[in-house]
Amino acid sequence: MKADPILRRPFHYRYFRATLALIIINFIVYFFTSKQPSLTVIFGLQPALFISNKMYWQLITYMFVHGNFQHILFNMLALLFFGFTVERAIGSSEFLLFYLLCGIVSGACSLGVFLITGMYGAILIGASGAIYAVLFLFATIYPRSKIYIWGILPIPSPLMVVIYVIIEAASQIYGYNTGVAHYTHLFGFAAAWLYIAIRMGINPIRIWINAYKK
Repeated sequence: MKADPILRRPFHYRYFRATLALIIINFIVYFFTSKQPSLTVIFGLQPALFISNKMYWQLITYMFVHGNFQHILFNMLALLFFGFTVERAIGSSEFLLFYLLCGIVSGACSLGVFLITGMYGAILIGASGAIYAVLFLFATIYPRSKIYIWGILPIPSPLMVVIYVIIEAASQIYGYNTGVAHYTHLFGFAAAWLYIAIRMGINPIRIWINAYKK
């Protein structure tokens, strides 16, 4: 029997509420950074410090730092809604690998954009890249599920991903919501796509099309 490729070798299924742990860690980090704002510079992803001071940990820590309560509230609500469901489906170990790796990849790609455009003093914070990746995986695992906008309007999860891609791309191109790194959100989707294709051997588009074939 041919062994599974190492990239697709599954973890033993375990469920230990990693989503809850991530939410708690995010709020703990927010508490300390709100009390000591200088920590945001240390733990956020800033090109100048990352390169000159070799603060390589920032590729991980940036996704646990948030600018204000509204920022962390909306991110953690999204993680609460989608994270627990995805974690139960794939197991906590797989979920943690997915979440952290997609967050690192979206941060690394954003860092590349900063360096190419000369934005050495910019700082990237927030879990949005990883959370957008979780939304993408949710839509792949549950393509026929509905997401209710404002608790009223039901939208199929794959369509929600498409809508977000359009919104984020348009916002980045036309400069809406200045100060928001929309490309980081898009990198989160891209990282999720690659993870699902390489690690899981799944084509999300094919999943979505098959889910809505009559």
